[in-house]
Order: sequence, then C-alpha cells, then structure tokens
Amino acid sequence: MPDNNEAKWYIIHTFGGYEKKVKSSIENYAKAQDMETIIQEVYLPTDVVVETKNGKRKEVEKLRFPNYIFLKLVYGNNDKVDKDLWYKIRNTNGVTGFVAPDPNKPTPMSEEDLVKMGLIIPSTVEVDYRIGDLIIITDGPFKDSKAIVKDINEEKQQVTVRISMFGRETPVEIAFSDVKKLD
Repeated sequence: MPDNNEAKWYIIHTFGGYEKKVKSSIENYAKAQDMETIIQEVYLPTDVVVETKNGKRKEVEKLRFPNYIFLKLVYGNNDKVDKDLWYKIRNTNGVTGFVAPDPNKPTPMSEEDLVKMGLIIPSTVEVDYRIGDLIIITDGPFKDSKAIVKDINEEKQQVTVRISMFGRETPVEIAFSDVKKLD
C-alpha cells in the first residue's frame, strides 16, 4: 500500500447537464462522511462570457470542460477506503466513470496535463495585494477595470474580484499576472 498522503487531481466524466448536480453530490458526501481530508476539492472550471440574445447583452457562466469534473483527493493509501470511495463516486447519479486508461483504477493527472489545461500555472507569481485592496486589471476583457480583491487562490494562481457590470457587482476570477495593486 503506498504511503502517499498528498492529494492529486483526478477527472470524472459525467452526463451532459449533470455537472453541477454531481459536484454537489460529491461535496455533500465528503462532508457527511467526514472525508474532507480525502476529497479535498471538487472543481468545475467555468468562465464568464457575455452573450447577446435578442439584442440584449447578458453575462453567462459557461463550463470550460463540459461533462468533466476535477477531483482533488488522496487516493491509494487504504484499499478498503479507496474501493468504497471509487464505488461511491462511480455510482453517483450522472457519473459515467473516472477518466483513466483502466476505468477500474483512477489515474491522477500529471502536473504537465494540469498546466496544459490551464488548471494550474507553472510558475509562482508573487502578489503585493491582499483581500480588500483595490487593483487594476492589466490584461484580458476587463483590461483597465478597477476592482476590489475578494479572494486569493494561490494554488490556481487566481484572484477573485468584484467588477461592477450592468449596474451590479459580478465576481470574476483573473490570473495573478493580469492584475496589479493600485497605490
């Protein structure tokens, strides 16, 4: 039995339209079974896009990888727990299985794959701002917009900010490298 307590990223495949339900089911299971140290994160990457329909512009959250959910979990330490966890996840309503060469044995994603998919940024970017600070966005669709930092996620190398759009505050995730602190 491997002695590896480090969590790794795995991918599960879902039926279309079930992504949010599956995410919620797995999170609820982890909490109810006190397995939050094993199932550390259930991630459903999304992007905010602006769509125009019937002449009206509207912000919409789109799945970056439809039909896929990313799980950060500790797997491979305990055969009994692993089998039960695999069975529970595999049999969650809407799940078709783990993405792996052997569908009966989850295979973690390599760091190279995580970088290629844009789920992690390879180099660490030092930030000089904190939650509550005023920043300016230096690149992307919100370039030159000012915003307040609401959350900093070092693992994903992203900052969550609130931008005022169409008369309301909207949360947006932006790469560390695309923002700078206003003095």
